Amino acid sequence: MDARQTIISGKAVLGIELGSTRIKAVLIDQQNKPIAQGSHEWENQLVDGIWTYSIDAVWAGLKDCYADLRKDVAAKYGCEIETLASLGISAMMHGYMAFDKDGKILAPFRTWRNTNTGAAAAKLSELFNYNIPLRWSISHLYQSILDGAEHVKDIDYLTTLAGYVHWQISGRRVLGVGDVSGMLPVDPKTGTYDAAMVSKFDELVAPKGYGWKLLDIMPESLKAGENAGFLTEEGAALLDESGHLKAGIPLCPPEGDAGTGMVATNAVKQRTGNVSAGTSSFSMIVLEKELSRPYEIIDLVTTPDGSLVAMVHCNNCTSDMNGWIGLFREYQELLGVPVDMKVVYTKLFEAADRADKDCGGLISYNYVSGEPIMGCTEGRPVFLRSATDRFNLGNFMRSVLYATVGALKSGNDVLFKKEGVKVDRITGHGGLFKTTNVGQRVLAAALNSPISVMETAGEGGAWGIALLAAYAVSKDGLSLPDWLDKEVFAGNAGVSVDPDPEDVAGFDRYFEGYKAAIPVVKAAVEYKA
Repeated sequence: MDARQTIISGKAVLGIELGSTRIKAVLIDQQNKPIAQGSHEWENQLVDGIWTYSIDAVWAGLKDCYADLRKDVAAKYGCEIETLASLGISAMMHGYMAFDKDGKILAPFRTWRNTNTGAAAAKLSELFNYNIPLRWSISHLYQSILDGAEHVKDIDYLTTLAGYVHWQISGRRVLGVGDVSGMLPVDPKTGTYDAAMVSKFDELVAPKGYGWKLLDIMPESLKAGENAGFLTEEGAALLDESGHLKAGIPLCPPEGDAGTGMVATNAVKQRTGNVSAGTSSFSMIVLEKELSRPYEIIDLVTTPDGSLVAMVHCNNCTSDMNGWIGLFREYQELLGVPVDMKVVYTKLFEAADRADKDCGGLISYNYVSGEPIMGCTEGRPVFLRSATDRFNLGNFMRSVLYATVGALKSGNDVLFKKEGVKVDRITGHGGLFKTTNVGQRVLAAALNSPISVMETAGEGGAWGIALLAAYAVSKDGLSLPDWLDKEVFAGNAGVSVDPDPEDVAGFDRYFEGYKAAIPVVKAAVEYKA
């Protein structure tokens, strides 16, 4: 069946992911290959000290993204999308979306980027004897309680962005276990919220006299492959203003971008891992066993099918690098030279590749927002050098590239060097890997591990959630890892780059200076508003 017939007959599968800078829709065929896509650019806003997106921006962006998908389908195949085999929603995981009994949002949506929950995260980590990150939903909830926020008493439902969109288009208050594990720790044995921690939290807040207990307001946890409801008529209208899309399409559990990244890189088996490197960066290593103890810089979450994962999450990755490269674009424009950004990125990355392995002593920090993993509660990008450092374009660009994975290395050093975690394959995906193989080599040097990149990695999380939607209706009794191996990747592990010993030694020298000069960044927070 060709792509056009697949769409007309309703056999195509759609995945939509709301990322940090782009909402993307990917339509796939029965062989799980992308056949059309749409997108919408958006940006978070800093409002009253909170990184947020408005509810209006969510729905305007989804409508525009879907309209762009329809345009692509019309241009390529001359037809309309009337129905689908299945549909999945994914979004930035973590954060805080609290609603009252009428479905009205009670406080501005707080994204993963917010770091104002230090007191709550510290208290909960101590109470649970488990690392509770600043960005997790439970941290935001308890911080609101500590702050005496008036809205807390009126909470009827607490969810993530993916859970919110799914609820609105299906009526179901559910969430995939991978995204659930970014709200509150999950017990891998049960696949749902850790019962002991739920009980401790309820006991902790009982004196406040709220009319709810924690499980009353949390979404139901579902594993990959389970049915998560069907698209309602109201939901179809929310996505497709043209009215062509029909209700009744089965939905897979909504997931976070970490889970869809694991699926898109075939990294859901034990001893596999992936690194997502875009606006933020995070590594996900699927564990064979639990860690020996909690670590503040390592989060324990799960795959979409419930396996335990060690996650190292960094708030910053390519944004500062893109800002610097934008300066070079402006310089070209001043000279009247035509600008091709792909060429600009390629030339600058190649200059970095020829530079000194330790960046000649130059150090760059890409902290546009706070970077809790390095102890920085607020963001201040900093470029640092001494008068005797080797200051040239290549070393500058290499330091900017190293900065994209500097904080990530800190967490992974704990996993590999302290915990002795073993991994057979790490796959990279995201913007850092789009330009030649330089980003791949930088990550290999930082983690001292082979890094694979697949041709499909550029499809990203929207493809990942489309695959989860396809799995929900075509799993044929296979586990998620086996289904991915058999039906999607068929042995394709991508192109691998081994760490170069000189690169590893150079990154290690750079990283010693990087760690030592962190007080400079903290001083910048204090003195630069």
